[in-house]
Amino acid sequence: MAEVELRELRYFRVVAEELNFSRAAIRLGMTQPPLSRAIRLLERRLDTALFERDSHRVALTAAGEVLLAESRSVLDAADAAVRRTRRAAAGPPTLVVTAKPCVATDLLRDLVAAYRALPAAPMVEVVVGGFGEQADMVRDGRADAALLSAPYDVQGLELEHLMGEPRVAALPRVHPLAARETLTCADFADLPMPRWPTASVVERDYWAGRDRAPNRAGERARGPLVHDNAQVLECVALEQAVALVSASLADRNPRPDIVYRPVSDASPFTIAIAWRQGARNPWLARLVDVATKVAAETEARGLDMGAGLPVGRPG
Repeated sequence: MAEVELRELRYFRVVAEELNFSRAAIRLGMTQPPLSRAIRLLERRLDTALFERDSHRVALTAAGEVLLAESRSVLDAADAAVRRTRRAAAGPPTLVVTAKPCVATDLLRDLVAAYRALPAAPMVEVVVGGFGEQADMVRDGRADAALLSAPYDVQGLELEHLMGEPRVAALPRVHPLAARETLTCADFADLPMPRWPTASVVERDYWAGRDRAPNRAGERARGPLVHDNAQVLECVALEQAVALVSASLADRNPRPDIVYRPVSDASPFTIAIAWRQGARNPWLARLVDVATKVAAETEARGLDMGAGLPVGRPG
């Protein structure tokens, strides 16, 4: 069987994402003819068509769908190997931990402080990323560990649950539902809700409260686009949407124009620490140990814990 080159897989992935050879060529910094030749060569190597092409559209074949799914892990692993090698050669050992803004800020601070206090512990660098970037940063080698919030995309990762808490509904104070003491997800199923521009279907369902309603899974929410929690709350205050938020976010953001109400059937907001599947690094294992201890101490100070997740250790 002919060997497939990483370069060919990278070309294929961009074309599969764009479903347009001209746009893919621009992304890759090349012209269209050599890109088309590279894809035809890849199809000959694999002895199968990867795309259906006509004058109006480009679409993946069934074989192309499989290659797209499989190639992601291959390319991520190659990128991760290069990045980790360069980091190892750059200087003293460093563990990179990533989290998104406003997620477990206190937990992250306490975790890093406790870890740095360990004798002979390597340096720890904290990287704050944008919405949905943290898991990819671990997969491609930009980070060694990440604090993730539900819902989790566990492909290529191992993770351990740290803590959890209920989610509540954030409502404009003048909204009719604000007069209710307790709500259910069905109460706001047809109302506008904030939309995150890069959210997956699973993430959209979770933030709209449809993850426990299979008959409504996959529906697109109506509502304004948001990029951070501050925008979420502003949209609620301006009566543009209602939202499901973590109880701790509600506690940190009391406002005269917003009310928060318990939602009896909403899945909890949970936080886990994640690392690359199969990683074998004793200092990374110590980081996970420290994270679980710090989370337990946080729980003892009064926060609820969520349901458990599959447990593994990078040791």
